[in-house]
Amino acid sequence: MGGVSFQLLTYDTRAARTAASADEPRATFVGSETCAGCHRAESQLWHSSQHERAMDHATDKTVLGDFSGATFDYYGTRSRFFRSEGKFLVETDGPDGKLATFEVKYTFGIYPLQQYLIEFPDGRVQALSLAWDSRSKESGGQRWFHLYPNEEIRHNDVLHWTKLNQNWNFMCAECHSTGVRKNYDANTDRFATTFAEISVGCEACHGKGSRHVDWARGRQSWWPFARSDDPDKGLIVHFDERSQVTWPVDLKSGNASRSIAPATLRKEVETCGLCHARRGQFSEEWQPGKWLSETHAVSPIGRGLYYSDGQMLDEVYNYGSFKQSKMFAAGVTCSDCHEPHSAKIRLPGDNVCLQCHAPDRYTAVTHHRHEGLNPGLTCTSCHMPVRTYMVVDQRHDHSFRIPRPDLSVRYGTPNACNDCHVDKSPAWTAAAIEVWHGSHRKGFQKFGPALHAAWAGEKDAGSLLAEIAADGQTPAIARASALAELGSRHANIDLSRSGLTDPDPMVRIGALDMLEAYPLTQRWPLALPLLSDPVLGVRLRAVSLLAAAPATWLSKNERSRFESAATEFIAAERLNADRPESRTRLGTFFGQRGRTREAEDEYQSALRIGPQYAPAYVNLADLYRQTGRDSDAERVLRRAIAEVPGDAGVRHALGLTLVRLKRLAEAIDELRLAAEWAPAQGRYGYVYGVALHSAGHATEALNVLNANAIRHPDDRDTLLALISFSREAGDMPGALSYAQQLARIAPSDPSVARLIDELRQRSSQPAAK
Repeated sequence: MGGVSFQLLTYDTRAARTAASADEPRATFVGSETCAGCHRAESQLWHSSQHERAMDHATDKTVLGDFSGATFDYYGTRSRFFRSEGKFLVETDGPDGKLATFEVKYTFGIYPLQQYLIEFPDGRVQALSLAWDSRSKESGGQRWFHLYPNEEIRHNDVLHWTKLNQNWNFMCAECHSTGVRKNYDANTDRFATTFAEISVGCEACHGKGSRHVDWARGRQSWWPFARSDDPDKGLIVHFDERSQVTWPVDLKSGNASRSIAPATLRKEVETCGLCHARRGQFSEEWQPGKWLSETHAVSPIGRGLYYSDGQMLDEVYNYGSFKQSKMFAAGVTCSDCHEPHSAKIRLPGDNVCLQCHAPDRYTAVTHHRHEGLNPGLTCTSCHMPVRTYMVVDQRHDHSFRIPRPDLSVRYGTPNACNDCHVDKSPAWTAAAIEVWHGSHRKGFQKFGPALHAAWAGEKDAGSLLAEIAADGQTPAIARASALAELGSRHANIDLSRSGLTDPDPMVRIGALDMLEAYPLTQRWPLALPLLSDPVLGVRLRAVSLLAAAPATWLSKNERSRFESAATEFIAAERLNADRPESRTRLGTFFGQRGRTREAEDEYQSALRIGPQYAPAYVNLADLYRQTGRDSDAERVLRRAIAEVPGDAGVRHALGLTLVRLKRLAEAIDELRLAAEWAPAQGRYGYVYGVALHSAGHATEALNVLNANAIRHPDDRDTLLALISFSREAGDMPGALSYAQQLARIAPSDPSVARLIDELRQRSSQPAAK
């Protein structure tokens, strides 16, 4: 036997007594080679996986790129890759923009590209934006390329390889190594990041293994006190979701259904989501099989990340897409399709789909409608279209959707049909689909029209979103997204009340997001119970929502719950003290709690870490406003303009500051820029219009506000201003028209009904002579 196996069979009596005691020690990492002692087959599969090569030391064995003196030109900078004294080196533009030589410390990934990591003296590890295309030459690979080929990324850009958004310690480490501890020291601005295993090992998915090893040793021991009857086998989680499950096929539909209903908490999906989700970490205490929202803020279906129908747009990976799918709703889990240790598809080609979908029905021309089918066209071609990220990395959309070219016609979303029929229009493809299947082909994901209406600011967005939020058959991630969008639309607060009790924590968080638009007095009684929610992510959102609550509102018990959640919130943001967004959120929290000095310190730290992070300037200026320091606010915002000159939010904040400083003409100039640069922000247009009116430019103000109301038909403040200013100008019919528009978005508001009655009466009166 090898050394590892011998260690497993040798039993330490002291360890056994400790394990059998009531005060069981915390689990620790043991490493993948220890696991291999008993799990040889799984280990061999893992060694064939990309997980095993997710990160490694830079050696002759691991480095794939050409370091024989190869060069690469990028916007006037020539980088050179070479070797010296056994080291892999790159000469390229450094943090000051000047050419310098850096040692490659680690490799990152293996296929279809490999990246390289550079370690700096302060513990920062940065990912080069120059990567190696590891595909074959026939596929266009075996070359150096830049990850941003079509835009010049200079040394002062946050996306430059030496800057904040290419930092391994925060951006990458957790998903490419096992047991990562970031260990950032905010006082010295240094990292001492560690990992238990350099790559994605067994315990990255199964959790710390020491208790399981103790159990395994105990079973093989002859000692009478050996812990051999542990039903959990010392494991943190059992991935048993496929155990005893069958998928009988319904002969009529040709589809299979799960013999056992899936659990609400899908342990495997949540565990894979740790790395295959668009999310941000707020706790290092992740455990497999728990809700991902316990330790991470998971992105809903948001603009800029997804198309409105839920198709992937930016790099969102697979979790969010899969949770939209009919496959997820039916109980399919990741390992139904993927062998979990090799991460490869279980069966070749369409066979993985045909495990559950009858071949005689779904491989037939009557299904796919393509006579003389090209052998390269597969189930995934239509139901899992490919998008390319990082220049060469093709990824399948895991939302398993029915192609909807009709949505492409209406909303500009992509569709799988036109991925192949590039010479045809979406209208042509939609017509063909209608001939085949009729005009009522909706598919499973029905939330696209609602999210499109919300993102486009259409007048029926509120009602469409409310319908999605209330529909229990809609995927939870879509309901969470709809609830979050409803906040700015003054929707029925009962929708939030229902969402706050949903079993999925993402929906509860979405319902809390919705409450943010309501006065503290209204959100307080609804959000208060969630300070004790079992999922940390929900508690953090609840306490941030209630941060401004006066202490007098809290009973002794409530105060204890609030302070406990507040402590968790502060710890969560402190974990990411290396990020300006975390320091800014913490500054806002302290400001709402009346801890002004601490709030200012956090904002200043955010600006030191990320001088191009505009929200920190805006929030610091607002803190100065609250403390009567408008001159300091102007100084901060002028500095912001120098750093981020094209940011509309900064211009808007400066305009408001200048209003308070009674420099209205200057203020109007800034407010105009904000409204022009960011027409999607209805608030900017509203404030600019009101400022114009205050300056005596009534006609121009009405024109600006009317244009804003057209772009944002559900903007209550804009409509109220139009009603007021039209009435002031003597235009009662115009005021009545705007009031009726307001009634459509606030049908249950009695004050709007009274206003309409008043305006109708005044409209019918003859004009004064």
